[in-house]
Amino acid sequence: MVKKLLLSFLTVSLFFRAPLTVAPGVENLVEEFRSQTKCGNVSVVVYDHGEITYYGDSDCLYQIGSMTKSFTGLAVQKLIDNGILSKDDTVSDLIPGFTAYYDSSEVQITVEDLLRQSSGFTNSENDYPSASEGMTLEEWAHSISGKELRSIPGTEYSYSNTNYNLLGLIIEKKTGMSYREFMEDAVLYPLGLDSTSAGIPENSDRIIEGTRLGFRSVFGYEVTVREGSVPAGYFYSDTEDIGKWMSAWIEGTDPDMEAVMANLKSEGDYYAGWERFGGDTTGHSGGTPNYSSRIVFSRSMGTGVCVLTNLNVASTTDSLCNSIFAELTGRDHDGLICDVWTVFDIIFTAVSVTGTVSLIVVLCLKKRGLLIGVLSIYAVLTALILILFPIIFGADIKTIALTWAPWSFFAGTVMMVINAVSAGIKLLVKSNEGRAKTG
Repeated sequence: MVKKLLLSFLTVSLFFRAPLTVAPGVENLVEEFRSQTKCGNVSVVVYDHGEITYYGDSDCLYQIGSMTKSFTGLAVQKLIDNGILSKDDTVSDLIPGFTAYYDSSEVQITVEDLLRQSSGFTNSENDYPSASEGMTLEEWAHSISGKELRSIPGTEYSYSNTNYNLLGLIIEKKTGMSYREFMEDAVLYPLGLDSTSAGIPENSDRIIEGTRLGFRSVFGYEVTVREGSVPAGYFYSDTEDIGKWMSAWIEGTDPDMEAVMANLKSEGDYYAGWERFGGDTTGHSGGTPNYSSRIVFSRSMGTGVCVLTNLNVASTTDSLCNSIFAELTGRDHDGLICDVWTVFDIIFTAVSVTGTVSLIVVLCLKKRGLLIGVLSIYAVLTALILILFPIIFGADIKTIALTWAPWSFFAGTVMMVINAVSAGIKLLVKSNEGRAKTG
């Protein structure tokens, strides 16, 4: 029940609207995004009935996060269409030694289960940890082998990066090539995507530095790209290449792309790194600790939009992309949504400031009752954060504080701990003084 209430709170936070009025037009929407999020770099590409328009710097390279999955998905579809792989092939056959269990019984996960995000894996880092630095795809896969699944494979949708990293290893197993080599040979070069790379590009000078929120500002923030996580979320690209990529999907020039689209028949369908939305709209979002992105397109309307940013504000990035798409297709839209990390930054910036003032007050306090009050408040708040946030976000508190959340979250939490400890020490000192006097 507590988890449901907290998730409800976070959902409300995600849909907290920005106080400023959004004016029509792509440029105005982009400027509103910059103002609300503090993001330094935003690049947009628009496909409108064969005409491609760029906003921002089309030469900059961004991490595109989970938009990567559509590249991995297309590569797998090519192997299926060429008879090298089957949707019914099982992971345990393709990756020798790999096993998975449900209700303590061994179960089989198919390639189609991975493509549709219905394997039984979830995105919980506590249950299915991502690859650590230096791990190959195969080493990582064996590190999660034998895990208990959350559902029977093929029965329930549950988004998980694990699925697409396993597909990356399957590509290596079936082709005898590295994931990067096959992606270049089979997908990127044939489509003319010369600026797109699986993992860190050779020409790293073009990369726009990722950033992280903190105290209503942004700070440069670098995150190590790990080989075992690339197939699910660590491609780099620019809006020029994404414009070509989007054109190919809208215009239907590739038979393997047509095979992918044929598997996206109804709203809510997920296949090969794409999700089918309402009104013949297809797309996907991407978010890493220091970048966020989204792509949306409609074949029937001949329109597509992609937004690339160098800040982890996924919900606001999604709403920017959706709003631009709505503008182009004559639909109503609600403007920008305030991302949960932006909400956290506002809250914990205030907590950091009040915590600093509170600490000064604590150090000056002499009344035992007030010290007990301060200790109780900060101890309870800190306990709630340390216990409940890992449940909500599916990651340990260290990962949340040091990797994903704004710096203000870390600082605010530390200030609460310092206040609680300081109040506790003063109470202990006062108790000792009291005993010394009575003795």
